[in-house]
Amino acid sequence: MDFNHALEKRGLFIAYLCIFAFVAPLFLLGEHAHIRVHDNLDSNLAWYKVLVNSGEMFGPVNAVIPQVINGLPRYAFGSEWSGIVWLHALFPTMTAYTLSQTITRVFAFLGMYLLLKEFFIKSDDGRMIRIGVSLAFALTPFWPSGMLCTLGHPLALWAFLKIRSGKDTWKEWLTLGLLPFYSGLVLGFFFFLVAVSFLWLYDLFKTRQINWRFLGSIAFMGSVFLFVEYRLVYSTIFSEDISHRVEFISSRHDFFRSLRLSLKNFLLGHTHVMTVHTIVIIPILFIALILMIYRKEWRKEKLFIFLLVLNYLLSLWYALWFNNLWIPLKQRYDIFNTFNFARFHFLRPLIIYLSFAIGCSYLWKIGLRRLVKIAVVAQIIVLVPFNEEIHYRFIHHTPTFEEFYAEKLFSDIDQYIGKPKSSYRVASIGLHPAVAQYNGFYTLDTYNNFYPLTYKYQFRKIIRYELEKNKTLQRYFDEWGSRCYIFVDELGKKFDYKKSSKKRITNLHLDTTVFYEMGGRYLFSSVPIDNAAENHLALVKSFEDDLSYWKIYLYAVTLPEETAKEDI
Repeated sequence: MDFNHALEKRGLFIAYLCIFAFVAPLFLLGEHAHIRVHDNLDSNLAWYKVLVNSGEMFGPVNAVIPQVINGLPRYAFGSEWSGIVWLHALFPTMTAYTLSQTITRVFAFLGMYLLLKEFFIKSDDGRMIRIGVSLAFALTPFWPSGMLCTLGHPLALWAFLKIRSGKDTWKEWLTLGLLPFYSGLVLGFFFFLVAVSFLWLYDLFKTRQINWRFLGSIAFMGSVFLFVEYRLVYSTIFSEDISHRVEFISSRHDFFRSLRLSLKNFLLGHTHVMTVHTIVIIPILFIALILMIYRKEWRKEKLFIFLLVLNYLLSLWYALWFNNLWIPLKQRYDIFNTFNFARFHFLRPLIIYLSFAIGCSYLWKIGLRRLVKIAVVAQIIVLVPFNEEIHYRFIHHTPTFEEFYAEKLFSDIDQYIGKPKSSYRVASIGLHPAVAQYNGFYTLDTYNNFYPLTYKYQFRKIIRYELEKNKTLQRYFDEWGSRCYIFVDELGKKFDYKKSSKKRITNLHLDTTVFYEMGGRYLFSSVPIDNAAENHLALVKSFEDDLSYWKIYLYAVTLPEETAKEDI
């Protein structure tokens, strides 16, 4: 027993070393590190800085952030009780990001390990499976600002199952009470709590007894989430603002397209909950399934079969959410547009890796131990290229944190303009508005999940001629609109024209009068505009330096004489 315990401890030590090695580039490189751009550098990291700098972190529920779109509702930036917000309030952005990545991966590993050890892979000789699978789970390329929204599910399930069995202590209740402070309700735990509630209902029908302790634990965690997310609750129930989300049009697919999407999601996953399960895990699951059927043992492995079926059903649900059969319901009730019920598939990381562990345990039991060892190690190796520094530096060739936000470059622009940033508004072309926001500029453009529909209509007037040229951009803005950008037909949906780019805009058509009326005085463009004068724009100066990914062409609005007089 002591020997087995020693082996377990050594395995845990190695696993934690691997996790810290995985995040080490973030600590070592700092702002020179390469990290995810999509839904990260282009949005969330700038949001945290804008919020902290606004002085409205603890502002009232109806507060606004003046730096964005002439007054972005405070609730669009989430709760001050979120742990990630506190990290960004206490530390520089890149330091906060590094700490968040480390915290998330450590607790993802711990949660999966506890869940497997106490409920699913209990035997001493299963240590390699539970430690290896837990490590692989912790290395998945999750969406960074999601924190423990999905990777915290194993830890929560461990706590719930302990309470369900009546073997709980204060530790399980503390876990359920703290997780809401480092995760999110709408990005994972709403769907998890619904699933756990179904487990409670299953027990009720099976035993005909009410497990009040288990039910109370679900209510307890849900209540803590409502406390943490009180701004979201207010915006949903009490706010008079109509969100731009009410005009989302997501149901366009026919049945066969939905079927293809379900298979794609099942086999490849989703960008916000990437599990990298295609190459190793899927074959192992089907090998285990085939052997269970061949050996006529599948009835003994009902949990594995259930998880496998549930895995695909969640992919199917995700795909069907975009099917046109929902159109009447979505047109009648705004909640089905504003809330993404497709996200039940966010349960899949837990299900996939739990299935992987159970499948490996079965193969181990029937003597295929070498195959299990190879599979677990192979899955960890497959995840290595998804390390951010490797993935974004060598595969996607994205800029570093320092290059992306280009603080020195934008400081030079600020000094050249020479006016208080709050006295004028800017917008960006060919780069994300988050760059200007991060550097303290007041922007008319933004990327946000919640902003007033009235502003969307107002902003659209600026870009309406460009949208008329490009039906793809028109649909992108009108039917989604969370990227409230200065869209340009010639640039499409590309927002990262680096300083070596030879791209030019030859036929821009913006309504700069509307832009000016909204407070817009300057455009930051990453590419030159050949017909700037036709848009009442004048090139003031271009800016670049060695530390910046961008070359910024600074254009000032020049209005017709009569409009300028009115402004005076």
